Amino acid sequence: MMLKQKSRMKLKLPDGSFSAYLFDCDGTIADSMPLHYLAWKKALEEWNCEFDEKIFYEWGGMPVVEIISTLNQRHALSMPVETVSRRKESLYFELLPQLKAVPEVLEHIRAAHGQIPFAVVSGSTRESVVASLASLQLLDRFETLVCAGDYKKSKPDPEAFLLAATRLGVAPTQCLVFEDTEMGILAAEAAGMASVKVPPPWERL
Repeated sequence: MMLKQKSRMKLKLPDGSFSAYLFDCDGTIADSMPLHYLAWKKALEEWNCEFDEKIFYEWGGMPVVEIISTLNQRHALSMPVETVSRRKESLYFELLPQLKAVPEVLEHIRAAHGQIPFAVVSGSTRESVVASLASLQLLDRFETLVCAGDYKKSKPDPEAFLLAATRLGVAPTQCLVFEDTEMGILAAEAAGMASVKVPPPWERL
């Protein structure tokens, strides 16, 4: 089924009609980036590791284990990747009651739900994505979740988006991607998909 866009919504979508919507989760559906940063900061402080907020946003979409490995290289540290990853996730789960949806994206989810299929394509773990979407009462809106561990190459590689399109049975050219990071937009372009950039929290407010 093809869905024609309405122009009255706050988040301006590209012209044309689309057969599926693919959403990043953190910073796109869930306004979770500030909460993730708090969790990262607390988890990394335990290892005396700095994580600048600007770099955190630049690395949006990078899987958790990749972030820890990169920080280890940058700071000549040897933090245990799995331990820090689990600690960071548990700290994020503690903050979940504060989580809210990004209103501009929620509007499109509500408008198109039931007319075309949706997928989530995220660099976060499945547990984290499920917890965020369940907290927002949106988990049942998505036909499939593509999360860290489901693909080999992370964004800006198109692999995760192409996997989501295959699972939904929709051609990449018929998919519209909602993303808040440059890496995500580049991945969508590489997959041959149209995309819409969700502004960061400080631009939306």
